[in-house]
Amino acid sequence: MTLDPVLARIDDDLPQATERLFDLLRIPSISTDPAYKEHCDAAADWLVADLASIGVDASKRPTNGHPMVVGHVDGPEGAPHILFYGHYDVQPVDPLELWDNPPFEPQIEDTPKGKVIRGRGSSDDKGQLMTFVEACRAWKAVHGSFPVKITFFFEGEEESGSPSLIPFLKDNGEELQSDVALICDTGMYGEETPAIVTRLRGLLGQEITITGPNKDLHSGMYGGISMNPARVLAKIIAGLHDDNGRVTVPGFYDGVAELPEDIAAQWKGLNFDAKHFLGEVGLSHPAGENDRSALEMIWSRPTCEVNGMKSGYTGDGFKTVLPSVASAKISFRLVSKQDPIKIRESFQNYVQSMLPPDCSVEFKNHGASAAGEMSTDNPAFHAAKSALTDEWPQPAVFTGCGGSIPIAAHFKTYLGTDALLTGFGKDDDQLHSPNEKYDMESFHKGIRSWARILNELGA
Repeated sequence: MTLDPVLARIDDDLPQATERLFDLLRIPSISTDPAYKEHCDAAADWLVADLASIGVDASKRPTNGHPMVVGHVDGPEGAPHILFYGHYDVQPVDPLELWDNPPFEPQIEDTPKGKVIRGRGSSDDKGQLMTFVEACRAWKAVHGSFPVKITFFFEGEEESGSPSLIPFLKDNGEELQSDVALICDTGMYGEETPAIVTRLRGLLGQEITITGPNKDLHSGMYGGISMNPARVLAKIIAGLHDDNGRVTVPGFYDGVAELPEDIAAQWKGLNFDAKHFLGEVGLSHPAGENDRSALEMIWSRPTCEVNGMKSGYTGDGFKTVLPSVASAKISFRLVSKQDPIKIRESFQNYVQSMLPPDCSVEFKNHGASAAGEMSTDNPAFHAAKSALTDEWPQPAVFTGCGGSIPIAAHFKTYLGTDALLTGFGKDDDQLHSPNEKYDMESFHKGIRSWARILNELGA
């Protein structure tokens, strides 16, 4: 099979591909709101029909929540078997008044950086999902077949915590087996540099509520003699980091591996501008571990951050009150082999050890997922890197990701499959926010990129 006519077909078919994406974007498949259940079903049905139109044996699979879409096509004898994952559900659109146009009426807009597709789901993840489908469509149109064996796996609950995902993987693991899983839910490194994410941070959430007196107290009558839960909470939070920015929770760094030299050298070559990165949000000085580079802190080092605090009177004016309760929400981003359950236990023990007499604490858990690291020894990673480099102005790079994409770790845990994450989103796509967009260049070159990757994998 030859690649050039496939790329030519993609170029010629771009207007039709855009219209197909618009059809999918018009479906308000908001997974977290029960009012949109029928729309999520409709999106799944749309994908089944679209896959069937290019010869994929596809079906909608029921779950306790929104359905999965699974499809299969064969490839040449001896060709690798890939699994492609995406999600068809989207985030809510609130606040609606901040949208310039209706979020489910997609359109192409001219911007100073070029044409963009504007609409909810355009980048996360319908636009990204359809880059792969369109690449497959072009292969089928030109050659009548596909260069590799493919399993398509589309989820409808990614934006609402994926409650049905693990049960589905457990029940259908044999059907979903593959040599490598491809995930298109990430972004570029810069405007012209494609990236393959090889490490994702895990996430642990913890809420603590400290209670002292059985009611709020008059600070003139009880101040000084009574323990103030806000003061206790402040001391606990202040003690979570030392003067060098390291987390002090006992055993926190157990399992944290140093960055391999070849990856460290590649990241250094990216010439990441920390001052510019921070400057865009009104900051100027890195605040984490002071012996680590900025990219290390974002991509390969663990963190402990306070996400919210509440205590006492916070309304207008002033109220001289001693609060009965103080609470905080704290998250940990995890890397390497850190064990989220052990860290949770250690953190809770740390908090207990800081409690003075007359104070008690309650804990509320908010998820615990381990980090994911993909081995680039898999030949698919280097095939994809070469293919991306051929399509974009700058060579492709292996990067990390400061966020968490649990599906990659789930594929490794439940299917034994490494996940290759590459996507074509941009930093200004406004994911989860009003006026979400996806660059036309990302859509067009994303389709061409997947066609090249399929060609390399087939070879």
